[in-house]
Amino acid sequence: MHPANLVLIISLVYVALLFFVAHVGDRRARSGNLGWLQSPIVYTLSISVYCSSWTYYGAVGSAARSGLEFATIYLGPTLVFIGWWVVLRKLVRIGHEHGVTSIADMISSRYGKSVPLAALVTLITVVVSMPYIALQLKAVTTSFQVIGHAGPDPLAGLPIRGPDFRLGFWITVGLAVFTILFGTRNIDAKEQHHGVVAAIALEAVVKLVSLLVVGVLVVWGISDGPGAIFAHAPPEMLNGEDAFGARWIATLFLASAAIICLPREFQVMVVENADERHLRTASWLFPLYLFLICLFILPIAIAGLAFLPAGSNPDMFVLTLPMWAGQDTIAMLAFLGGFSSATSMVIVACIAISTMVSNHIIMPVALHLNWVRVGVSGEVRRFLLRSRRVSICMLLLLGFLYFRLSGTPGALAAIGLIAFAGVAQFLPCLLGGIFWRNANVTGALAGLAAGGAIWAYTLFLPSFEFLVTPDIVRDGLLGLAWLKPHALFGLEGLDPLVHSVFWSISVNTLLFVALSLAREQRPLERLQATLFVDVFSTPADAASGLIRRTAPVRELSVLAQRILGADEAREFFEQAAREQGLDGGLPVADDAFITQLERKLAGSVGGASARAMVSQVVTVETISVDKLLRLADETERARAHSQQLEAAAQQLRDVNARLTRLDSEKDDFLSQVSHEVRTPMTSIRSFAEILKKTPDIDPARSARYIGIIHEESVRLTRLLDSTLDLNLLERGELPIECTALDPERALQASIGACQGLAEKAGVAIETGPGVDGVTVSANADRLSQVFINLIANAVKYNTHDERRVRISSRVHEGNYEVLVEDNGPGIPPDERERIFSKFMRGSTHTQTDEKGAGLGLAISAQIMQRLGGELTLEPAQEVGATFRVSLPVVAV
Repeated sequence: MHPANLVLIISLVYVALLFFVAHVGDRRARSGNLGWLQSPIVYTLSISVYCSSWTYYGAVGSAARSGLEFATIYLGPTLVFIGWWVVLRKLVRIGHEHGVTSIADMISSRYGKSVPLAALVTLITVVVSMPYIALQLKAVTTSFQVIGHAGPDPLAGLPIRGPDFRLGFWITVGLAVFTILFGTRNIDAKEQHHGVVAAIALEAVVKLVSLLVVGVLVVWGISDGPGAIFAHAPPEMLNGEDAFGARWIATLFLASAAIICLPREFQVMVVENADERHLRTASWLFPLYLFLICLFILPIAIAGLAFLPAGSNPDMFVLTLPMWAGQDTIAMLAFLGGFSSATSMVIVACIAISTMVSNHIIMPVALHLNWVRVGVSGEVRRFLLRSRRVSICMLLLLGFLYFRLSGTPGALAAIGLIAFAGVAQFLPCLLGGIFWRNANVTGALAGLAAGGAIWAYTLFLPSFEFLVTPDIVRDGLLGLAWLKPHALFGLEGLDPLVHSVFWSISVNTLLFVALSLAREQRPLERLQATLFVDVFSTPADAASGLIRRTAPVRELSVLAQRILGADEAREFFEQAAREQGLDGGLPVADDAFITQLERKLAGSVGGASARAMVSQVVTVETISVDKLLRLADETERARAHSQQLEAAAQQLRDVNARLTRLDSEKDDFLSQVSHEVRTPMTSIRSFAEILKKTPDIDPARSARYIGIIHEESVRLTRLLDSTLDLNLLERGELPIECTALDPERALQASIGACQGLAEKAGVAIETGPGVDGVTVSANADRLSQVFINLIANAVKYNTHDERRVRISSRVHEGNYEVLVEDNGPGIPPDERERIFSKFMRGSTHTQTDEKGAGLGLAISAQIMQRLGGELTLEPAQEVGATFRVSLPVVAV
């Protein structure tokens, strides 16, 4: 047990450590000595800001209440990062090319730098952030109350009946101070916040280590290992049939969308990314981090249900289990882990959202109402800094009000899913914008507005009972049943989360696609579509010359000084003048320079606001539609050319593989030929040398040796003749004269020719049904050669105890067919495709004493091809092999 004052002191010391790390990081960044600050490991750890107090405390609570549903919160981001090459890589490349400052800037820039669209994205983000910030405040406040509870029994009086709102308020103030000090030092929103990122990386390590320590305590300290822990698991907790339903799929989708669309995640993944290659490390390291985070979720949830008093808050099991076990140090470490999870999320979210509010709501309003006259007077730089600091305070205040007014009913996971469903509304226009060139601002605005409204009505507003009363939930707005928040348009029986996600995302996507198809893009939209969709082949500089603008260079200089500051603006203009070949002073305000300046200003105020500011100074602006269409055509041609090159490369790979195969077959062929020729030649040479060296040899021995020489010479001649025939057949150079004949006569003659061989081998030849009066066009000798080869092989290579060969013929589908079946060992599956290759002698042949060159089947197959028929091996059967000879019938 830790008294409240001690907990407060330790928390302040920890916050001071974060301040120190952030200060050191900022100082190293300003001195240019980044070093480890730009390492891929720090980058990956900063992405773990995704793991807020929901995943730290709430995942255990979710596991205790809903079993395996908690896994979706980790599985969704894991799938996205494993496939980082598809979406994340493109987002980061666009962010680098176009100086994107936030997700609102990304979406609005894609759709023609639309100010209304940027404002709508920002408004939805502010509303979505309220429950999520409230979630963090609730987690920190409740955990502080739990660990700071004084009394003889560490769990007496727990769970806490209600949150301490005064404590929550002071926590809110502290978070605001930290965020303002280290998140709004300058107005260049594209500039990385190295100090904050370093502090976030430290917090990522703290929350991971603390959760692992608690897990080890639960599994091996409180219990006797994983088996003992899972023996206490309630049966329904691990029941997969109930877990993997519609809600499981919905939460998996929301988690996948959140890792892309959450403003804080977009901030650390895209805006804070210093090197696109860091994504390679994050693609495996971040899923590993998530795996370690969730490793002990189930054991902690099971232990809390089994050992803690009935009615204990499952969201606080991570904290109360060490307290129950009397491990005060581990309990304090667990508290700091939860504190890190909450504060890191709030800090990064406030930095990202305050930038969006300042750039896309406050600044456009200020320009419209002439609060800031950018070309004449007014200090834009200080105005932006003040607006971002005020925005941070307002965001935290709104989160605290949600925390206070809603009372944050329900579990932490339920509050988090409300926010996830809200940010998922960005997904259609975001993914559609980077992959579909026809998407336009009308579709994006309509889809986003409709989806956001449905989400608010069906999920967000019902969390305020004084706004959406139980009567409205039961009877519908104005008593209309089809307007029930949880049964919209009569769709009943769904979980409220699934119901809200289904309607909001469906309507959002439908309107986005339909209105994009119904309306033509404006020239600027078409340009941005080309630059975003084809970002890898069309860099941002490709737009140079498409937008023709003129402006007084001195007014541009004044504008730049108001936003960038006098020193930075002067340096920028002098550098541009030198690049134009001028000695110094002001550059020529041509199209390229104005575009370059707008991109520079966009890093501070966002693309939409930068365009609006520059437009106040520009006197003439036109977009060359011809060049724009030409750029689009060039992009299409480049894509088509790339596809053609890929197809050609694939063809080359196929040809190369075929040539390699043919080369291998050639080597095998030469090896087999040399082996087959060498064997008879060796015998001939050996016996000839004996006869030469032994003139007085016994006549009987001499006659026997001469007989062997003759047999081997005949064998060699036969081999050479077969090889020559096969080569001639393959090249089509062996003449085969075909006449009309009765194939049955050739078949019967072949059976008779093989009868002696069969009797000698003890093989019974059976003849099945035959056909009469059939005429085919063939060569009788060549056809007999095929039949004899098949019958002889079936006889020679049969190893069955009761050997038999069955030969039958028939007319089938206009073809004369002969089937030669045996009951031998058959053809192994791995040899069936190669059985007609040259010199192919399979394992079946090695089981007998018969020798052959392996050319018979290859020659037979070529003969049948030349005769207009085919020789095939029938599908595998239990016993033996069956070959089929087929020839077209001329007449019956």
